Parts: sequence; C-alpha cells; structure tokens
Amino acid sequence: MPLDVEFARSQFPALKDGFIFADNAGGSQAAVEVVNRISDYLLNTNVQLGADYSVSVQSTRRVLVDGPTEGAKLFNAASADEIVFGSSSTLNLENLARGLENGISQGDEFIVTGEHEANVGPWKKLALRRGAVVKHWKPRPSNPKNPYSIKHYVEDLIPLISEKTRIVAFSACSNILGSIVPVKEVVNVVRTTAKERGAKKVEISVDCVAYAPHRLIDVRDWDVDFCVFSFYKVYGPHISGLYVKAAALEHSVTKIVHHFLNVNTVAYKLQPGGPGYELVYGTTGVLAYLLSLSPKKTLKDSFDAIAQHEQVILEPLISFLTDKAQWNRGVRIVGEETTGLFRVPTVSFVVVGQRPLSSKRIVEVFDMRGGIGIRYGHFYAYTLVDELSPKVDIDDGVVRISLVHYNTLEEVNKIIEVLKDIFTSEE
Repeated sequence: MPLDVEFARSQFPALKDGFIFADNAGGSQAAVEVVNRISDYLLNTNVQLGADYSVSVQSTRRVLVDGPTEGAKLFNAASADEIVFGSSSTLNLENLARGLENGISQGDEFIVTGEHEANVGPWKKLALRRGAVVKHWKPRPSNPKNPYSIKHYVEDLIPLISEKTRIVAFSACSNILGSIVPVKEVVNVVRTTAKERGAKKVEISVDCVAYAPHRLIDVRDWDVDFCVFSFYKVYGPHISGLYVKAAALEHSVTKIVHHFLNVNTVAYKLQPGGPGYELVYGTTGVLAYLLSLSPKKTLKDSFDAIAQHEQVILEPLISFLTDKAQWNRGVRIVGEETTGLFRVPTVSFVVVGQRPLSSKRIVEVFDMRGGIGIRYGHFYAYTLVDELSPKVDIDDGVVRISLVHYNTLEEVNKIIEVLKDIFTSEE
C-alpha cells in the first residue's frame, strides 16, 4: 500500500508554510490530533487525578487508562500495566536503572553500545555504583574504503557474553548511523549464548528512540525486557514511553515511588511524581494518526507504507553523497552507504581530505539561506562520534539530515541542491 503523502502532510500544520524540517531525529512535528487532545485535556479535564467527582474520574481515565492502553499498542506490550511515562527517554532509563539497583552485584557485566547516552549512561553509572563491569559492543566499517561506514555486527557481540552477563543495552536504530539492528536476532544470540555460558539472569534493554518513527516495535516478538522511545520523535508531545516486561516489574524492579503506594506489579512503581497529565493523554493521538495512514487501520500497514516512502526519499540523498564527485570532494557518509529495509533516512556525513569542511560551516550555510533545518554535532552519541577513526572534532561532529515520511522528494532535491553549491563553492 503506497503512502498518501499529501494526506500525511495535511495532518501537520507546521508544514504548510514550506519550511523543510530535516532534523526529525531531533524531534518531529506534532500531528494535529495530538495537539487537539492536549488542548482538550487542558481546557476540559485539567484537574487532579483520583477524586470521586465526575471531571476527575474522566481525567483519571484519560491519564491512567487511555494513555497506557494506547501506548501498549505501540509497543505491542501484553498489558497497559507494563507502560511507564516520563519526561524523556533518558529519565525513564535513569529511573529504571535505579529500580534495578538492588538486583545488581559486584562483578556483574553490562554490555552496551556507544550510541545515544540515554541507553548507555544509566547503565554506566549503575555499574559504577554497584561495582559492575561495562563492556562495549563496538561498530566497524562495512566498506573498507570508507572508515566511517561503521555498523554493528552481531558476531562482534558474541565474544562479550559470559557467565557474568547481567544487562545488554543497545539501540534498535542509530541516531547517527541510520542503520537498523536486527533486534530479534540479537536477542536470540544473547539469550542462547548467555545460557550456554552459564549466565544466571540476563535482561535486555532496547533503545527505540531513533527506530520508532520508521518501523513497527514488537516487544513480545523480540522478547526484550525493556524498551523505550520518545513520543516527540514519533509525531507526539514531549514525553517518553518505557516498556518493562511484567516479569521484570515483579521480580527485578524495586519501586522508586512513595513507600506507601501499593504498586508492586505495575509500571507506576517507576513513575515518581506522576507524568504530565495532558501529555500522556496527548500521546493517544499518535496511535490515531498512525492508524489513519492505513485503510485497514493496522499499524503494520501504516509502517510498511512509511518504510516504502522513506526509501524513495532516501535513495537520491544516498546516491548523491556517495557519487564519485562527492567522494573526490572528501564527502564520507558516517554509517551505511546503502539503502534498504535495514536503513532509515537519517543520514550523517563529514567532509575530509585536502579541502575539508567543518560540519558547523555546512550547517551555517543552510541557516544563512533559510528554509531548511538541519544540524551538526554528536547528537548525544558522544562515544560513537568520539571513537570515529580518523578522528573528528567531537564538538564539530557530523552533519545530520534526518527525514521522515512527511518529507517529500521535492524537499530532498532542494537539500541536495544546497549541498551541491556548498561542496563546489566552499573551500
């Protein structure tokens, strides 16, 4: 089923003035249905939860029932009780690490990637507090001619697994590299190898922040213990959803809320102070928007259509950046240089060689011309960018162009025209 791009764009008022939003990995636009629900909550049900009067009953249902129930569908979780809301994915995972602290022993091993610190930093800090050991699953080049063409290979993960492995944390999709990791395959390898090597308990945390706008999440099929994404990068409000498997909630997680709350088997035990009420209700508009893209009203069809269109807008950008003329200019993609179902339209690059261009300078030219929004930097994937070889300035980082399904081929061609001018005129 092809995506009706015109309909999709009509759901985002911000697109009407012609500005090209190409920093979507930093935050997408919010669908109008999301905004309507936030407005409706604040205008009509903005009261404290848990009271017996009618408005509070409605408000409570919207926040504690509707939000988690719709969120569970986006994760394909077994129950709404497995869904935690927090102001950001970083905070959600920090709270999760706090909740797991009592179950971590000295000498336990954590395997992490160098991706966005949201799913790396909490585990590194937890390891420091509890005397655990951190191991790094590092990417390597897929093209020997381009040392920046790095990706994660499953075979490189296997030697890191031991009888002491306790936590494995990785990204389903890199916010720098744009490559999708085969989550189910990774989980199978981790669980099988850990069992063979005598590990007693392994829990797996998957960061889907850069994955969720482009592909369907399925925590039950993947068999992961924890999964997180940010709604504000999936056409929603600035809030995050965290999935915690019921077994982990009951047996691994210690509650971090008020001591007198009886929430031992529900995700609320990781939600101190409660989430932003209107934002939680606003997230229900994300599911409504995504389902509106499918005539059959199924998430699978919607994401199949999204993936198909995103390959259409990705192909010319990848082709341009890998063309011989750009190669000779010193343009190097950071990440995979090919298109396909294991690649999303988040594209990073640097310009090196005899006529290097700083990432900051490239973005400055875009800003001076106006009408297109892109960014440069390390995008909180600090370790990944810092370990690129040959070395790049960590503060200058990479240029990143991040597209989603509401971007058009015409917009991509405009971005390419600006890049052409920069590569030929800037020294």
